[in-house]
Amino acid sequence: MRRVWPLTVRGTGALILAIACFIVADEAGLVELMYFGLLLLAVVAASIASLYVGRHTDTVSRSLSPDVAAVGQESRVAVRVGVRSALPTAPGTWRDTLPKGLRGKAEGAFPALGSGLRGGERGGLRSIDLTYTVTGTQRGVHSLGPLTVRSSDPFGLARRTVVFGQRTAVTVAPAVTDLAPLIDYAGATGGVLHTTNDHLGQGSDNLVARPYAPGDSMRRIHWRATAHRDELMVRQEEQESTPEAAVVLDRAALRWSTDALHAPGADPGFEAGVTACVSAVARLVRDGYAVEVIDTEGTSLFGSGDLTERIEGGDLADVERMLVQFATVTARRDDALPRLPRLFAGVSTGPVVLIVGRLDPADAAAIGPIAHHSTLPVLLSAAPVGDALEIAADHGWHVAAIDPERDLALAWANAVGRGVHHVVG
Repeated sequence: MRRVWPLTVRGTGALILAIACFIVADEAGLVELMYFGLLLLAVVAASIASLYVGRHTDTVSRSLSPDVAAVGQESRVAVRVGVRSALPTAPGTWRDTLPKGLRGKAEGAFPALGSGLRGGERGGLRSIDLTYTVTGTQRGVHSLGPLTVRSSDPFGLARRTVVFGQRTAVTVAPAVTDLAPLIDYAGATGGVLHTTNDHLGQGSDNLVARPYAPGDSMRRIHWRATAHRDELMVRQEEQESTPEAAVVLDRAALRWSTDALHAPGADPGFEAGVTACVSAVARLVRDGYAVEVIDTEGTSLFGSGDLTERIEGGDLADVERMLVQFATVTARRDDALPRLPRLFAGVSTGPVVLIVGRLDPADAAAIGPIAHHSTLPVLLSAAPVGDALEIAADHGWHVAAIDPERDLALAWANAVGRGVHHVVG
């Protein structure tokens, strides 16, 4: 894509002056003006030719660091432009088009180039590296580009504006807030990863050892048996248990807004809920819990295709994968919150964190039974109605209100520090 008129104001003035010289020369019979007019036309033509002859751009590529942007965090964008130019070129300017999900200053000076016939570049191809910084503003997958390069000739008579259509998909993940750990609830909620020992006899000499297998904890290594067998051995009778937790995000559009149905980032309230969800998952994983991330219908929000996965305790790599998947999570039309207690019927689990939008007293009463199946039930609502939170607290939930204007970390601290604490027996 190029501008139709290739001349600058100066170049347009030179063209008008050349035409005027031809007219005056013809009327007054001044041959010198004719020559001067021809000279101006030649200069303007040469200026245009210097921009369009022997120069074109082959490739435009972009890379981000880190690879996935996040709301509220900065990312560095590196743009590489491959240029072929047989003739020297004057400096110019460049501008990269930013989508609504990113904010930053994506513009700068485009460097001058020497002749591609010198320096040994193959075919006159040179790579120009441009960099700028962006900040994520809206969750989702956005297209970065196109890149616009504007250059002019050394005399400033002609200009060339080229828009290169290559675009780069950029994933903007939800923001993660650092929440307070649940260490204070270690005894009641399962705590961090722990071990329980069932000794078969008295003293360490009676311990049974077996060869080390991938996945065994290094804390279980039996060093005496390892030295005797000359291979890693672990204690067979020592059993490890990993406490479990569940984080539930209510995606019913009627509890948020219809905007949340259409695209990520459209509803600020839903974005606050998504941030609360991923932040709770990150906190629980760091505390050593194996976390299942689901919606109120029991559909897993983390996994590959139809494969449902849970995030094992301490696996921060899976947390990063989850953030990428949550970049495109939207609301849905079905309302399954009243049926949520069925998912926890007959089971006992560790912490359960439930994030909902609008919560009325009837909803609070409907989800009340879940609290009795969890060692630490936490309820975060973006729009509680009336005394809904008080009713939920009476059932045993640790409750707090959240919204885009509130400090999520403070709301979390208030939630885990109040309400009736139940221990599943």
